[in-house]
Amino acid sequence: MKRNLYALSIITLFWYFLHLFVNPRLIPAPHSAVLLMIQEFPLIMHHASLSLYRILVAIFATLLIGVPLGILIATHPRIDRLISPIIYALYPVPKIAFLPLLMLFFGLGDLSKIILVGLIIIFQILVSTRDGVKSINQSYFTSMRTLRATKKQVYQHLIIPAIIPNLLTSLRVSIGTSISVLFFAENFATRYGIGYFIMDSWLKLDYTSMFAGIVVISLMGVLLFSSIDFLEKRLCRWQER
Repeated sequence: MKRNLYALSIITLFWYFLHLFVNPRLIPAPHSAVLLMIQEFPLIMHHASLSLYRILVAIFATLLIGVPLGILIATHPRIDRLISPIIYALYPVPKIAFLPLLMLFFGLGDLSKIILVGLIIIFQILVSTRDGVKSINQSYFTSMRTLRATKKQVYQHLIIPAIIPNLLTSLRVSIGTSISVLFFAENFATRYGIGYFIMDSWLKLDYTSMFAGIVVISLMGVLLFSSIDFLEKRLCRWQER
């Protein structure tokens, strides 16, 4: 909490500095943006909630697909040799390049944007899951077999706990990129989303609304990262010890 307040204070002071000494007309004061957020709260929250919905659906969908597939790749060398080269070939490609194709195949609505964000996240999930399973010391598997653990117990007490830290780290890395790409995607064939709200405000020369939208994106990032930190404390308690 103290760290968040410290960061907020530094950002606010820097923002006031830019407002006073750079260009007051183009850079509104922080309190003006906050007041507008309060006045236009229902509208801004409608845009923000749709963006957050697209990100959360993409995260859950990629976890459901990427985690089992990553475990499968890690535990079956033949599948690893078959799929890993495909991952390496597609991973560096900028996923935003697929947006026109996604819109052609999946329409102009939410689905194409959700799939775009999912394409960004799933490679992180696949790689982190695969590497997490491969990094488990083989002696642990031997111990589980000695104790006559079932396959379900091996997954529950060994594999899943071992990959959770890597998964959470990969989500942290990919969330920032996914928000940036979603901001870009929401400027095409849609009238809802925080990305659309910011660019629409910019085109109208409404810089106060534009900065209010930027603040909302920042708060979305804080919410997502704080949620991951909370999950890490709940699911990875052994790391604190």
